[in-house]
Order: sequence, then C-alpha cells, then structure tokens
Amino acid sequence: MEGVWENGDIRLNRFSKRVATGSGLAILVMIVAAWSTFVGLRSKDNSSIVLQGNVDVRHVNLSFKVAGRIAEMKVDEGDRVEAGKIVASLDKSYFADEVRLARARETAQAAVLARLENGTRPEEISQARAVVAEREAAVALAEATLNRQQQLAGRGVSPHQRHDEATAASEEAQAALKSAQETLKLALSGPRREDIDAARAQLEAENAILAQAERRLADADLIAPSEGVVLTRVREPGAIVGAGETVYAVTIVSPVWVRTYVAEPDLGRIRPGMPVEVRTDSGNTYRGQIGFISPVAEFTPKSVETKELRTSLVYRLRVVIEGETAGLLQGMPVTVLVKNGSGT
Repeated sequence: MEGVWENGDIRLNRFSKRVATGSGLAILVMIVAAWSTFVGLRSKDNSSIVLQGNVDVRHVNLSFKVAGRIAEMKVDEGDRVEAGKIVASLDKSYFADEVRLARARETAQAAVLARLENGTRPEEISQARAVVAEREAAVALAEATLNRQQQLAGRGVSPHQRHDEATAASEEAQAALKSAQETLKLALSGPRREDIDAARAQLEAENAILAQAERRLADADLIAPSEGVVLTRVREPGAIVGAGETVYAVTIVSPVWVRTYVAEPDLGRIRPGMPVEVRTDSGNTYRGQIGFISPVAEFTPKSVETKELRTSLVYRLRVVIEGETAGLLQGMPVTVLVKNGSGT
C-alpha cells in the first residue's frame, strides 16, 4: 500500500480505502452474528434453568420400643414392606405375664371400690343392732347384780370383794354397750367419702399400670411406619436387643426428593411450586416441583466481598418427585430442568 505523510497523519490511497472498507464489513458481519448468538443464549437461559443434583431418598432405622429377645424376623434385605406390616417380633411371654398380673390387680381394686360405694349391707346393720341389744341385756344384768351386792354388803351378809367385782362387771358391760352402739352408727352412716376417693384413685393407678403392660405387649411387634424397601437386616432371631436398638434399616419409597443447588444470580428466577423435569443419565424423565429453597447460603464469602465472590453463593433446593419414582435410587446423579424460570 502506498501512502504519504501529511500534517502527522497517514492518508490511504483509493486502493487501501477499498480494502479497509471490505474488512470492516466482514468484521461488522461477525459482530452481528456473535451478538445474535449471545442474545439467543440469553433468551434460552432466561426460559429455563439447568441444575445438577442427586436423588435424596430418606431411610429410617426400625427398632423396638421395649427390650427383649427377638423371636421372629419376618423380612429380609431387598423385601418391600407396607405401612402397618409386622416385620419382627419379640418373645411375648414376659409381657403377657405382666398384663395378667396388672389385670388381676385392677379387678381386685375395682371390687374394693364397689364395696365402698355400695355402703354397708343390711345384714351387717342387723348384726350390729343385735350386738347392741346383747350388750344392753348384759348391762341390765350387771346393774341388777351390783344392786343386790350393795344390799347384801350393807347388811354384812356378803363380803365387800363381791361388791367390787359386781361394780367392775357393770362398768365393763356399759363400755361394751357403748362400743356396740358406735359400731352401729358406723354401719348406718356407711364408708367415709375420703376412703371412697382413695379407692377410686388407686383403681385409676391400677388401670394405668394395666394400660402400660398392654402397650408393652403390643410394642413387642415391630411395625413398619410406611411403605419402603428393607436396606439392611441388622439382627437375627434369638438376639437380645435393647429399646431403641436398630433392627432394620428401611428406605422410604415415597416421597422421593432431589437435592440440588442454585447459583445466587438465578435465585430470583425460581420459587416453591415451580414445575421441573428430572432426567437421569439413563434417559428416564420424571415430573416434580420445587418444594423448598434454603434461606441460608451454602458458601459464606470473605469479609471483603467482590462481585466474583457473590456469584459463588449457592442455595440448596429440594425437588419433590411426583407420580412414579421407580428407577430413582439413593445418591443417583440427575439433571433438573426448571421450566419458565422467569420467577413469574
């Protein structure tokens, strides 16, 4: 190319200008194409969010509420169990004995309370009155004997010793009569209200003991709390286990969750309840929705924040799988596609 210096500037000749114009046009076309591609990617990204996560299947450790010797293990590893199904049982003989003892004590105390509430029987009242009549007759006889001895002693016919004996017999008869009269009063008034309340309270205590014994007997059966698959069989029949000691580990079939994370810039584009697609590496697709967004970031930036550090923040998401969940196993990597991720 030819050119001349003029006032410190280079001026191109006509040929150079034509070349420059052609190159500029090519560069302009490249810029427009790149911008169109960038806008297309932005539009596509704004319509959906792609996240990576793992299946988070819950599991529960099954254990007896009471201690005892295992009598039967009814399921094995890999077996599917239903909610309410008995999966293991303890030796129930000891628990049954406790129930029988508690039931007998409850029956006895119920009889005591009934006797107090019914009061004194008519036959008992009649018996008390007969005793009073008997004691009254004894008093009359003792008083007559005493009067006779007083007269004889006054004339000097009978010694004073017999007079003293008659006096003592009369006083003893009167005391016995008074005791019989009080017994009759108690029979007529019936049991005290305090005694009845105490007996009723004791009956309630015996009922509670019986309920505990029956509950312990029922707890000798280990029941699956929900539908699931036996993951691990920890114990075998004949083993002595304590309360709360793991016997089975069961994977819960439903609900199945996916644990994933969303970057801080995309946090405003999602919300609970948004529909998602969950895809496995084998090509299966499942439907679900966002069920939980953690309010706490999983990464805490340094004290001096920068824009780059803020974009490193991620928040945990829980995706709940809807419908069929067969094929989703614990820890399986999946791809989560959040549809309509505009946040509206």
